[in-house]
Amino acid sequence: MKLKTFYLLIFSFIVFSCKTQNVAANQKVNIIEIVKSQDVTLVDVRIPEQFAEATAENAINIPLAEIENRSSELKGKKVVVFCNKGIQADQAVEILKKKGVEVYDGTSLQNVKAIQNLKN
Repeated sequence: MKLKTFYLLIFSFIVFSCKTQNVAANQKVNIIEIVKSQDVTLVDVRIPEQFAEATAENAINIPLAEIENRSSELKGKKVVVFCNKGIQADQAVEILKKKGVEVYDGTSLQNVKAIQNLKN
């Protein structure tokens, strides 16, 4: 009897785990569509010196150190954040989500520029 219960629990776990993963996969966003949309605000969270050297087309600069205090500027907008390697962008996403901003992770400047250069 204990063995049957054990197998039932394992089977249930597998079934519900797979179901949850499928739901999450269906909810993934297409970052290409978001970056290329007309109503997106691209936010480079690197320091101003790096922003001055190079950034994505139409991006604004809000350094990670300022993102929490300036989050109100981004409320009501669709925002994509990026940095050099994606680490600061990940942090910015978490901060902005907590502040109620619709935010997406563009990871790196290289990634966002590559998306911008894609042909439609």
